Amino acid sequence: MGAPPVPRTALGVPTTAPDARLRGFVERATRCGLASSGHHNQNYVLPLTEPEARLLGREPGTSVTVRIRRSEALPVVIRTWDNEDEILGAVKGILPHVPQCLAKGAGFAIHSYVEGVPLSSVCGNDKPVDTLLIKALAGLLAQMAQVRRGTLPPLPSGWPRNGTDSQGFLRKLAQLADQQIRQPNWAAFGGLFAALGIPEDALIKLAGRTPVMARRPYSLLHADLHRDNLIVSYGGTLPLICVDWELATYGDPLHDLATHLVRMRYPAHQWPEVIEAWEEAMRRIRPAAVNGLAKDLSHYLAFERAQSVFPDVMRAARSLEESFSQKNLDEATAEVSRALGAAAVPLRLRSVPGEQEIERALFRWVASRRDLGGAERRPAVSAFGWQPDPRLALSADFPEVAVRDALASEGAAPAGRVFKGTTHLNTVVRVPTTGLSVVVRRKLSEVCRREPHYLSEHAVLRAIEEAPVAVAAPRALALGETYPNDSFAIHTYVGPRDIDRPPNHPVNGLLPHEADGLVDQLCALTRVDYKQLDPLAGERGFYRWLKSELVRLVRELPRKTQQLARQLGLPDAGRLEHILSRQEVGHREPSLLHGDLNPWNLVRRDGSDALTIIDWEMALVGDPLYDLVRHMHLTPTRPEIRDRMFHRWERRLPSEYTRDWREDWQVYRRLEIVRSAYIDLDRIVTGASLDAPNVRRAVDSYAVTLAVATGALGLPVRSTANPYLARALV
Repeated sequence: MGAPPVPRTALGVPTTAPDARLRGFVERATRCGLASSGHHNQNYVLPLTEPEARLLGREPGTSVTVRIRRSEALPVVIRTWDNEDEILGAVKGILPHVPQCLAKGAGFAIHSYVEGVPLSSVCGNDKPVDTLLIKALAGLLAQMAQVRRGTLPPLPSGWPRNGTDSQGFLRKLAQLADQQIRQPNWAAFGGLFAALGIPEDALIKLAGRTPVMARRPYSLLHADLHRDNLIVSYGGTLPLICVDWELATYGDPLHDLATHLVRMRYPAHQWPEVIEAWEEAMRRIRPAAVNGLAKDLSHYLAFERAQSVFPDVMRAARSLEESFSQKNLDEATAEVSRALGAAAVPLRLRSVPGEQEIERALFRWVASRRDLGGAERRPAVSAFGWQPDPRLALSADFPEVAVRDALASEGAAPAGRVFKGTTHLNTVVRVPTTGLSVVVRRKLSEVCRREPHYLSEHAVLRAIEEAPVAVAAPRALALGETYPNDSFAIHTYVGPRDIDRPPNHPVNGLLPHEADGLVDQLCALTRVDYKQLDPLAGERGFYRWLKSELVRLVRELPRKTQQLARQLGLPDAGRLEHILSRQEVGHREPSLLHGDLNPWNLVRRDGSDALTIIDWEMALVGDPLYDLVRHMHLTPTRPEIRDRMFHRWERRLPSEYTRDWREDWQVYRRLEIVRSAYIDLDRIVTGASLDAPNVRRAVDSYAVTLAVATGALGLPVRSTANPYLARALV
């Protein structure tokens, strides 16, 4: 037989228009080939028959790899170029043993097969890698710097023009991670990320914080060199061969070292050895590439950990969608916990949820998506069901089917409808069976709230609903528990009619008509029968009880918080009790109080001048003056608005609710300032509830709070052992 005709592959150019025989071969490979899965491709290894061998310019019986892009794969990677075959062609002259693209068509490519076994099969993740292999790997990374820029495909628009701009390259990577990973997935996963405390602009802010770095000459980077992408060859002349070049890019070679360190899963003790081997190999080929290595590597490592949280969380969630069990849920929870812990510092996450909170968020997400089949194709939450709490009967206009619909929609809600407070995760959904917009409230499991609650929120809301008073508050519609031990409440939603718009809160203080309306509602609360909520409430001595509760809170603070408080000049519980005992207030008739009238618990309603009061979890019975003063402490209040509220409040209420308020309101104000000094300090130390906007504002101004509190207690500002300590708390 004569030699077969020479196809274009023999000239290093892949066949781009395969005929029917090649398409048939691809179909046969999917049925009969040795299959392996990657994150982005399904690979099949199959020997060529004579017709395909002739077409591809290979010997019959030669094995090839058929690579088929997984259509269901999430977009979770940064891609610089679309055509892997062009990259392989450019690399061939420097690394001749990398696979070559022999042919490609719609959705598939045929590559030459690399003989050997993946490094992962002989040396798994987290296991030490032999020193000789480390040196060989470092050599491969260094050799890539020899690939000439002119042989690579054109770079995308907006790429840093200066071929040594390390800062520009890292900033571009962060922008691409947001554009190519976060944005395409935000509609499906944004609500989950919001529940986990990852904000929408996390990567954009990371790009804005890119530091100045040493300049290093750009080169070709593999950008995904881990144990599955390294083939240990059977021959002895070349121990390692790189495969899977589809994520290759062009930029600072330090990025390749960082991604390799993280994705290779080296034991921690081997990192210095790998870095040293890379530096030694790179110095021989391109000495300028090691400029600033010791200082700048940490920036690329931080970026790798930051961007990885997005694919890691999404893959964990999708794995549950494909196969749900408690074991899989445990594994996904552990993976998400690990990813969040790694990304917390580079993304500046204010707090990282614990495993129980992660588990519940993952379950709600998958429950909203799992399909059980049948005519209605209802999500899995219907099968798992919910356990009603007998303390709250369902309303006639919100039956059990509405509860199920609300819970089914909860996990699929977009990020803009998920709000994290100090103790609750709130998700806004529309219930089609009733036409109502509701908020599903979940208690955050790991939150340690220093201030206890005294009344049940659902009981308070029902009491307000049933009382003939003009208090604008949500209605409590349902109370219960879902898997796994996740309690919830459903309230009517009182935000904008367009639930995709965020609620409008008076964060900068009340307008005059809003101040009037709030005072009127506080006055109306005096007409709610508090005895049905707490039959023993209403005794004299509310202020003394309030003082004792504050002293108890200080006594029970964690040791670290107490130590720092002493360093800053705040008294311990015993001394605080002695100082506070010098003051007393007169008795006023008690009433139901909201207890936490910060701006985020007040909602401006569409088409109404009135404010709706939400989040009644800290409601209590006591002196009505206290509710008004605590509101002024928690909300920016101009003197003229303060005077307006006091005078209207005094005019609207009988004297038994207001007597002696002019002498007593400053006493309550001092008490609240002192309370904030301890509670906000504890939040800074423990990181508790820092996702909540009211907490963020409080801790950001802690230096002022501390100074005012020590003054209110009549104590000098202490000169701490570290003069910068107080400043560092700002």
